[in-house]
Amino acid sequence: MKKTKTTVAFKGTAEQEALLDKAIEAVNGEKGAVMRVLQSAQEIYGYLPLEVQKHISLKMGVSMAEIYGIATFYSQFSLNPKGEVAIAVCLGTACYVKGSGEITDKISQILGIAPGETSSDGKYSLDATRCIGACGLAPVLTINDEVYGRLTTGEIEGILKKYQ
Repeated sequence: MKKTKTTVAFKGTAEQEALLDKAIEAVNGEKGAVMRVLQSAQEIYGYLPLEVQKHISLKMGVSMAEIYGIATFYSQFSLNPKGEVAIAVCLGTACYVKGSGEITDKISQILGIAPGETSSDGKYSLDATRCIGACGLAPVLTINDEVYGRLTTGEIEGILKKYQ
């Protein structure tokens, strides 16, 4: 199941760009406008590719450094597209103490992607998250909307096989 990670090509549409331009026009010049536009862009594209960040920078007259700084500071934003199989491992205190770091490492080893990356075929993405509120099930991971708790590294390969 080992996947090699490469950059996933950006595939934005004219319709998406029109929606983004409309979102920019609606708030441009207002206090906090960049944050609101980035939130809209995330909703439109599902993530914030470099091409979209550059578009926002040019249209709003804001530096790429500011755009990138906001996009990387807030955990609600993603710079990479989510895979068809979106895996998130909780690294909150309870989960981490019970081995979620090793679980993350095992998933990375099997899929060939690091946290924050998506496989080159777009099938898998891996994210490290903070507490998801299931501390009693630690360590926990989610795959799409399914929660897996009380995990061991030995269970990971079998769980991932369900999503091949």
